[in-house]
Amino acid sequence: MNKVAVITGGSKGIGLAIIQKLISQDYQVYNLDLESGPAGQYISCDISNHIQTITAIKHVIEQTQRIDCLVCNAGVHFSGSIEDTTEQQLDKMFAVNVKGAYSAIQTTLPIMKAQRHGAIIIIASDQSVIAKTNSFAYNLTKHALASIAKTTALDYAKYNIRANAVCPGTIETPLYHHAIDSYCKKSGANKEEVHQAEAALQPLGRLGQPQEVAELVAFLASEHASFITGSLQMIDGGYTTG
Repeated sequence: MNKVAVITGGSKGIGLAIIQKLISQDYQVYNLDLESGPAGQYISCDISNHIQTITAIKHVIEQTQRIDCLVCNAGVHFSGSIEDTTEQQLDKMFAVNVKGAYSAIQTTLPIMKAQRHGAIIIIASDQSVIAKTNSFAYNLTKHALASIAKTTALDYAKYNIRANAVCPGTIETPLYHHAIDSYCKKSGANKEEVHQAEAALQPLGRLGQPQEVAELVAFLASEHASFITGSLQMIDGGYTTG
């Protein structure tokens, strides 16, 4: 029987790359997203809605009787300082980035406990360990995701459930391009110049690619990572080492 994976926000970018990688390893993958993507079995779900998330994951359990891997990937970005961030914007960031992971993990844990195994992988950020300018709300949510990974790892190790956070740096995704476009619109900067400057900031001299994050996720989901839990796995081209 194929292993079963559930991923939130898997229709594009890092999420899509993860689905494609897991499918190549014979996982049956379910994608919970607002819009369908080109891979995985799609379930329409607003991850910021607790009831929708519960319903979607329970549907997977009814269909498969198992979940071997949960990847909490869905996220939104907002650029601004604390003064620039409205209460509504902060609420949206927490609803998607933090509450979405909370709902998905909480609903998945009972079946993983019954199985006595499971891998929970949270897509966090280099901003789970460092600060960046004009990133108050996004940074706050990514630190929260790191905390979720650590506390879940400790609470559920006795069930052989592992929880880890993958912390990408600057990865070339639709979310990245949206953030750059928004910055250029506000500042009047040239996008290609900003893009080149971002690449130059990385010690390896380039941006990361979604497929590279997917490789790390697949490793953490596998038995090769059976002694890794509660970790923050940096994949940032060396950015946070300085």
